[in-house]
Amino acid sequence: MQRTKILILLVATLASFSAFADHHGKTAAEVEAAVRAFNAAYAENEVETHFSYYADDVSIYFYGARQDVNAYHDLWAEEVAAGYAVQANELSDLRIQVLADGAVAIASYFVATKSLPVDGEQVSVKAFESDVWEKTEDGWKVVSLHYSAIPQEE
Repeated sequence: MQRTKILILLVATLASFSAFADHHGKTAAEVEAAVRAFNAAYAENEVETHFSYYADDVSIYFYGARQDVNAYHDLWAEEVAAGYAVQANELSDLRIQVLADGAVAIASYFVATKSLPVDGEQVSVKAFESDVWEKTEDGWKVVSLHYSAIPQEE
């Protein structure tokens, strides 16, 4: 009788781990889709779609300083309207870490971007980016983003 109880407890425990892993796998796939859509909108110069992935109180850090999301939005919208164009935004080594509750995840990846500023001189940048995503009523949103450009080799 004691062995039966232990066996049932063991099976129940293993089943719960399996369900937990399945849930995290599904969550990771959702976050990966959001990360790819977020970056695809950037690559297509779709300003409003790109910014729809940011939480209202997002913390953004790039080019050595914390950025205000509204100022960043306005600047990029003005630049795109003036002719600035992202030509490529390619991700590599994308990794998703889902936190225990499944409502928060971290995405980290390398990104290679090519853009054409209004002056016509193409710019290529390679960087490493880490985003913290949170599940909200409106879907997955970026609540924190850290972007670090990687110096080009000469």
